[in-house]
Amino acid sequence: MRNITRGIVLADSADLADSSKKRRTGLLKHSELKLGEGLWIVPCESVHSFFMKFTIDVLYLDRARKVRGMRQRMKPWRVSACLAAHSVLELPAGMIEQTGTEKGDQLALEKM
Repeated sequence: MRNITRGIVLADSADLADSSKKRRTGLLKHSELKLGEGLWIVPCESVHSFFMKFTIDVLYLDRARKVRGMRQRMKPWRVSACLAAHSVLELPAGMIEQTGTEKGDQLALEKM
């Protein structure tokens, strides 16, 4: 997933959670997200970090993959939502700040 507004890659190895089972599991089976990894959850307008073992950054995207909201450094046992979102991109903690990603930025999915 690339932030084309900023000209930077957010995740070069993002998993797609596009089924009910994959969305329910999310990142629960992971012990960390490494730099370059992510999880794109479609459709989705809210996430929780119950039972997670690490902190994440969350980007809320509309159908055109424009950033509609964000949550930086979301710790375990939290809930977050953006009713304007169609999907969510979960990234390693600190990626939003590191990449300068802001609301309104345009993202693009690049298949490798």
